[in-house]
Amino acid sequence: MPLTGNYRTLGRSGLVVSPMALGVMTFGTPRWGSSDEVSESVFNAYVDAGGNFIDTADVYAKGRSEELVGSYIAARSLRDQIVLASKFNFNISTGNPNAGGNGRKNIYRALEGSLRRLKTDYLDLYWLHAYDQVTPVDEVLQSLGDLVRAGKIRYFGFSNVPAWYASRAATLAAVHSIPGPIALQLEYSLAERNIEIEHVPAARELGLGITSWSPLAAGFLAGKYTRSTDGSANTGNGRLDLNLPSFQKFTERNWRVLEVLREVAAEISRPMSQVALAWAAAQPGITSLILGVSKLEQLQDNFASMDLVITPEQADRLNKATTPKSFFNPNFKRMIFGGATVQGF
Repeated sequence: MPLTGNYRTLGRSGLVVSPMALGVMTFGTPRWGSSDEVSESVFNAYVDAGGNFIDTADVYAKGRSEELVGSYIAARSLRDQIVLASKFNFNISTGNPNAGGNGRKNIYRALEGSLRRLKTDYLDLYWLHAYDQVTPVDEVLQSLGDLVRAGKIRYFGFSNVPAWYASRAATLAAVHSIPGPIALQLEYSLAERNIEIEHVPAARELGLGITSWSPLAAGFLAGKYTRSTDGSANTGNGRLDLNLPSFQKFTERNWRVLEVLREVAAEISRPMSQVALAWAAAQPGITSLILGVSKLEQLQDNFASMDLVITPEQADRLNKATTPKSFFNPNFKRMIFGGATVQGF
């Protein structure tokens, strides 16, 4: 079983999770996700393989994802075994601004709904789904800290926030000896590496784990999409076909990345998806990859990436094709240390 006995702590905490989390955004969304029957088979296969980290959100399929996960966990009496994570923030009630955001009113409203749908009286991990650009960070800390002390949540983390926001929250929590975030959930893949500029260094300095969402760039890095002769993308019948702003991957840079990935995959006779996952899992600061699958076969394929080894030369080619441009001038370091090469801790 690929995940059995293979666990790590999430950040500088005592929460023990699998190196691959099961993201269930696909549950309850048959248009591009999976049917209820397939969702249940995916859940069971993940748990039977030793996986313990389930990631959902109140907004996924308008709550249907949470309902399905709650029923699957209850049916097998797995609550004590599962690290159950959900998220709050996005609004599905048009015209009611207090049904979204990171204020105390919405946090309590959202948590009550999630607990009811998940058939549990606590969450192991509660994610702030996105930075709302309004709520003060100290209010968020107070609200989530109160929920930790009340036993409604065990830990909390931040998803899709600026690095400065996470750093301020973690620092305030440490200074005042109150519950603080233990992890960040951020988009990260060969097609999206911008978190390496500020988020990853901040997380490592502050003891925050990182869980990567969309490590296959919504199927783009699996080779699901191809390019037509006119430059347009051929359909892959997936999330990228929905043309959502957060899933825009058809760029000249990413098509070039895909070609390098295809070359490396051919050299080691493994699927592109496995190479992309193996690369992401090996990157500094990454605790767990969030797998989003709509078919059982995809889950098994993702598991197979855990025994894949990329050579240093292959990793270097993938890195050179995808490294984000930092705003830190590399010449400054050479000037500061008189031309000497100095490696940090």
